[in-house]
Amino acid sequence: MRLRLPAERPTEPPTGYKIAHPVLSQDGTRAGFTGVSLGGALPYAVLDDASCVYGRRHRPPARLCDCGFHCVHDRGVAEAMLCTAEHRTALLLEVSVLGAYIRFERGFRYARQRVRTATAGPCSCGVAAVALADAGWGRPGWRALAPVCGGCVHGRTSVSLAGFARLAGQGLRVVARGGGTALPPAELAHGAELGVPELVAEAALLQARLDWFQSQLARLGELGNGGAERG
Repeated sequence: MRLRLPAERPTEPPTGYKIAHPVLSQDGTRAGFTGVSLGGALPYAVLDDASCVYGRRHRPPARLCDCGFHCVHDRGVAEAMLCTAEHRTALLLEVSVLGAYIRFERGFRYARQRVRTATAGPCSCGVAAVALADAGWGRPGWRALAPVCGGCVHGRTSVSLAGFARLAGQGLRVVARGGGTALPPAELAHGAELGVPELVAEAALLQARLDWFQSQLARLGELGNGGAERG
């Protein structure tokens, strides 16, 4: 006889943790995430339903398939994944497990999720991130982003942490490890003012872009002067 575990009916959605890369749509109007393992080719929104990556017609999470969203119970386990070289630029996500789910020893496989908080690690130079910039790779129609400080943005396509939260919607909070927190877009829509951390981050991003433009203008000016002298 095959024994089955009792069905769970929690009063509140379980909380889980995972890592994912932030992505920005090609036209810059939408933001989301893409996973680091199974299903990584399918970017998802802050509030989204899972689909079977094998194209089968069953509803995730099917017991005889690997489909569905995945997360772990322990935040520390998810943070440990960020130590690997290929995951250094990923964000740590805190999610609400929604819909049907299958509980495992270390986590859940489930049908629907809401990303509540995304934590960005430091820039590759070690300074706390103030923005997410083009990481140099992506998926069809989506640019992968990586945490950057104000001094490393340069001319790359980028969006501030607060800007990413606004584009992603659904009340997402984006936090820089050791930095400030982005206000939920719902509060921004009602005319709430940005706090000091968000203003500092926006100012740093603008200053970095201004410095880059000035350096480019100076380089073009030097090239122009050289051409005039040779003429």
